[in-house]
Amino acid sequence: MTLNQRETLPTAERELTQPVALCDERGRLNPAAIGWSRQPLHTCNLRGAWLRKKRWNYWCVTTDQHLFSVTLSNIDYSSVAFVYFLEYATGRFYETTVISTKPIALPPTVMGRISFRHSDLTCSIEDEGERTRIDVECPRFGPAPLRASLSIARPAGLDTMNVVIPWSDRRFQFTSKQICLPAIGLVELGAEAVPLDGFACLDYGRGIWPYKSTWNWGACSGRQAGRTVGVNLGGQWTDGTGYTENAVLVDGRLSKLSDPVRFVYDSRDFKRPWRVHTPGSDRVDLTFTPFFERVAKTNMLIVRSEVHQMIGRYSGSFVTDDGERIAVTDLVGWAEDHRARW
Repeated sequence: MTLNQRETLPTAERELTQPVALCDERGRLNPAAIGWSRQPLHTCNLRGAWLRKKRWNYWCVTTDQHLFSVTLSNIDYSSVAFVYFLEYATGRFYETTVISTKPIALPPTVMGRISFRHSDLTCSIEDEGERTRIDVECPRFGPAPLRASLSIARPAGLDTMNVVIPWSDRRFQFTSKQICLPAIGLVELGAEAVPLDGFACLDYGRGIWPYKSTWNWGACSGRQAGRTVGVNLGGQWTDGTGYTENAVLVDGRLSKLSDPVRFVYDSRDFKRPWRVHTPGSDRVDLTFTPFFERVAKTNMLIVRSEVHQMIGRYSGSFVTDDGERIAVTDLVGWAEDHRARW
């Protein structure tokens, strides 16, 4: 039977449909929490495992001309917040990072209020049911102060990618990757006002991690031939667990991919084109062509992290659960190589 003849492409991963706690009473992985879902169902009740708990909310908005991103994270021994802005045509890029010993209170569920206040960066994230509002202020952001206000829609019925990656009962991660969220807003750089009208992506992560980790992550959202399409693809960090974070989204309907995804790129020159594909099938076959490289490095003795986040455009195709092949051309997104000892 050929791919196009299949009515439904099966997945080996368990799909969850009811709310569940991520951890048991000892703080270990709840076996009932292992699986994936189309809506966030997990309460991430992390406890114990000091130094190994990692929590973050990463938001990124892309338009045809600009990218704006803000992250609030708590990695147990410190909190890290950062915000950055990119203008594609000129390569204009500004970024501010704040590291604090004061913990950021991050909610155990995807929906929830977050507030961070520091002399160098203030950020609030407020979920209002069908919409999330993000407000950011940064007094020293490149050559001018930054003020940003974003409104991100959460359309009823829109699928999202939610999955638990079970390395063991003591090491595990819940991630909610939400793509194709319509977003509008305004970024003010001093007297300059930059309107945003595009799509947002949320990377919500809660877990207990090993000391050393390596991952690839790629995502994009946009309009193609009158349809809203997007992908979320990961590599390396999920290997051997039986679960992936791989999914494609077409007009709000998610197709979960159990197939592993391979990111093929030159680590000596990340700006060369990448190939992102499913080597065991034709579910995903994309070429990613970077036009900007963001490098973020941290070196604090035993804590080290290096990220090469490439901003660029995806072209190629992917296949949905019902066998439809979706072609994409120059869809703005990113792909990254991340290596950490944390």
